[in-house]
Amino acid sequence: MPFAFFVLILCQLVGELVRDALKLPIPGPVIGMFLLAAILGWRLRGNPERGIPKPLETLAEGLIANLGLLFVPAGVGIIAEAGLLRQDWLPIVAGLVGSTVLGVAVTGLVMHWTMRGR
Repeated sequence: MPFAFFVLILCQLVGELVRDALKLPIPGPVIGMFLLAAILGWRLRGNPERGIPKPLETLAEGLIANLGLLFVPAGVGIIAEAGLLRQDWLPIVAGLVGSTVLGVAVTGLVMHWTMRGR
């Protein structure tokens, strides 16, 4: 299990380094997550029976089981910035609604495009 934790932290660190080196507006952990997915996909490409390493799977299940705790800092930040949110609520709500509608529309179009031939 410590090796699996090391792999997750290493992917996050590499993601941070890539973000800083390329000056990307994407958070480092997101880049690290894609890196981990690419590594696992590359590992499985020739032999699907290999699966995800058991220690990594166990660690991921433990993190997902406690996922709610990871939202506590975000909730505290929202409470701490309540004044700013009250001041700029309209652009925030417009951005949330707009991005949600756009996400649903794009998802629907992609699904329609991929299911067209079936």
